[in-house]
Amino acid sequence: MLELAILGFLGEGPLHGYELKTRISRLAGYARPVSDGSLYPAINRLARASLVSRQREPGAAAAPRHTLSLTEAGRAELRRRLCEPAELDVTDQNRFFSLLAFLGQLADPAAQAAVLERRLAFLDQPASFFYAGDRPQRAAEQEDRFRRGMLVMAAAISRAEKAWLRETIAALRGSEQTR
Repeated sequence: MLELAILGFLGEGPLHGYELKTRISRLAGYARPVSDGSLYPAINRLARASLVSRQREPGAAAAPRHTLSLTEAGRAELRRRLCEPAELDVTDQNRFFSLLAFLGQLADPAAQAAVLERRLAFLDQPASFFYAGDRPQRAAEQEDRFRRGMLVMAAAISRAEKAWLRETIAALRGSEQTR
């Protein structure tokens, strides 16, 4: 998720490390702050793989600053990750939101729709936080008010997400027809 966010933000244009960290932290939200101890090793891995380059610039004070940019190989890797996301990037909501944040950088509506269809197929599978044997429990079956609340909220979020996915997939597939 972190590497995708780095590639995605740099796909929008070059950034200094601090600005990149700020954008990733805002995307991840309060639940997953980004530390220097995870960000800079990820940047270094991407640089070693020739996906990200560093350009040295004079700093506002005495210290030089580094601007990070995507290389052509980095752009290709970003497109690959957007076109062919890992299963966890589709099934985990936080990872999917990171993917969704950059899906607009994928120019092909059919490829965008294919990713959204994978998410919709995942959401269409019966699931719950709680089970009676092998059967997912619905909110009405849950006696504990807090667990029932979890199920009510999750169902509402799922309905809203599925509606948006169906609408967006139809629009993307419709734009294929007009090409």
